[in-house]
Amino acid sequence: MNTVSERLLDTFDNLPQSVQWQVASEILRRTLAFDFPPLSDDELVMTAEMVFLDLDVRESEDEQTPTR
Repeated sequence: MNTVSERLLDTFDNLPQSVQWQVASEILRRTLAFDFPPLSDDELVMTAEMVFLDLDVRESEDEQTPTR
């Protein structure tokens, strides 16, 4: 990525979550017409692994959060 892309992502990270959802939705809508090549099995496995690791982190955080 270039510096403009990095700044865009940094700015995105600093937005409120509700605005992040709006921006992400709009970006996804605009990219629907892109002709992406199919993902390889390795790419799919790597992406699934990242999702599950993120879910593990969230689950751990939820377990550590005291309930009322």
